[in-house]
Amino acid sequence: MPSTFRIPKATITGLYGKVMSAYARRTFGEIPDGLYVYFHHKPLLRAVVGFEGKAAKWDALDPTLKSYAQLASAATIGCSWCLDFGYFKAHDDGLDLEKISQVPRWRESDVFTPLERDVLEYAEAMTATPPTVTDAMVAGLVERLGTPAVVELTQMVALENMRSRFNSAAGLQSQGYSDVCELPLAVPSGHVRDA
Repeated sequence: MPSTFRIPKATITGLYGKVMSAYARRTFGEIPDGLYVYFHHKPLLRAVVGFEGKAAKWDALDPTLKSYAQLASAATIGCSWCLDFGYFKAHDDGLDLEKISQVPRWRESDVFTPLERDVLEYAEAMTATPPTVTDAMVAGLVERLGTPAVVELTQMVALENMRSRFNSAAGLQSQGYSDVCELPLAVPSGHVRDA
């Protein structure tokens, strides 16, 4: 389903626009729909790109757990763009797509370890409105992952909340990034996959 662009697409112009467009095409194969929205406010776009670049370098948390948490948050919010792109990114990063594909329906799936299930539950609890995180959840994760990893996990889920809520509000839909993946992304019970 193509994006509805509740915020109209900006025309990407100028040197900065050429650089951003070339980078996006080289890295992702096409321009992400969000760039058309963010280009209305170039200082904000630069800030988001800068922060995303820094966040990509964090390494206290296992990349697979990070991916699970982000996809669980996107699924909870219902952001098809974020699920599509997150699945593509996991594929690009060489993660186990058999398990990644099950994240949106992790509660019904039997492929996750107890730690992975706790990370997924934490991501959903952080994403709920209001959040439903408990002291016991955090204590258990700190005990098994260490404090720096839990801080990173918490920030990554918060970042995914920002992405998913922005993209959903802007009307962005799946662009088909995950079409290059061998396995389809599972759909949570009671949800319908975008066509």
